[in-house]
Amino acid sequence: MTNSGRPRAALAAALLMPCFLALAGCRAYLVCTTVVNRTGAVVNLLEVDYPSASFGVDSMAPGAQYHQRLQFRDQGPLTVAYTGAQRHQYTVTGPTLYEKQQGSLEIDLLPGGKVEFHAHLTPPPSNQ
Repeated sequence: MTNSGRPRAALAAALLMPCFLALAGCRAYLVCTTVVNRTGAVVNLLEVDYPSASFGVDSMAPGAQYHQRLQFRDQGPLTVAYTGAQRHQYTVTGPTLYEKQQGSLEIDLLPGGKVEFHAHLTPPPSNQ
């Protein structure tokens, strides 16, 4: 048997090693977000806008929860908009979010168009 295949395999491994090391260093900064309908009525046309993207649902039953994983690619305010039981439209601006934050965020929709934001995000903004 010859060992002619070993130098090629070693060369291929040496060339691919930087790619594998680069991939191992990649990190996804995710925020686990939960929207909870505590209004006591159906909420329609819910939209959550955050830096660089948005998500939403057509309707949420009273007490329902909606879960979404987010990644911020910019900085800016979070905005929640929805239509309440009497077809009244509400828009509430929440906290400012920053790129590379991670953790959890709960958005509680309350009666009368009020919204509470419970953010547990790291790292804290470095420019503040």
